[in-house]
Amino acid sequence: MEEKLPGTSSLNDLSDIRRIMERSSRFVSLSGLSGVAAGICAIGGAWVANRYFSNYYGAYNSRGFTTGDDFSQLKLKLMLLGAVVFLLAFASSYYLTWRKARKAGLPVWDHTSKRLAWNMLVPLMAGGAFIIGMLRYDVWIFVAPACLVFYGLALVNASKYTLSDIRYLGYCEIVLGTVNMLYPGYGLWFWAAGFGVLHIIYGVIMWNKYERNN
Repeated sequence: MEEKLPGTSSLNDLSDIRRIMERSSRFVSLSGLSGVAAGICAIGGAWVANRYFSNYYGAYNSRGFTTGDDFSQLKLKLMLLGAVVFLLAFASSYYLTWRKARKAGLPVWDHTSKRLAWNMLVPLMAGGAFIIGMLRYDVWIFVAPACLVFYGLALVNASKYTLSDIRYLGYCEIVLGTVNMLYPGYGLWFWAAGFGVLHIIYGVIMWNKYERNN
């Protein structure tokens, strides 16, 4: 018969209590794969947006120089593209998180997830209003930095109600958006790096840390 070391049972009990308390105060069902999915959607959206910009600035071909779309057409295309990318990223992230929660026997929408959503929505809504104001006056060069900074603030604000690692993603988004303020002409690339590459890196790390062994 295997003999247990002294204190092993107590340590296991403490670990179980800690996990129960964490589940009651934090939303721990966020899937790392949801970050990867969101990142892929963002990179795909950035690629399409780059095509839009190329057409707007025109191109030289065998028929001469073409001017491409006018600015009003470009704005409409970018806003529609942004809505589509957001919906795809949200749907894929929600599904992967729901699947993880279902396997663990945990609810997706409870008191903890409501607090998480609210604490994340407040900075996002403030950022959205700020960006709409910039769009109204055609200040497009600072839209990408504002998206990154406000999204980073939302992640940091919501990190106390979910996996604490997410705050580091928020810090990276804030730093990236701040640097982008110094290089406004490269907003699309910073946007792709923040919402695309950083999400994929974060998702892989979270999956490897919390989900791989399960």
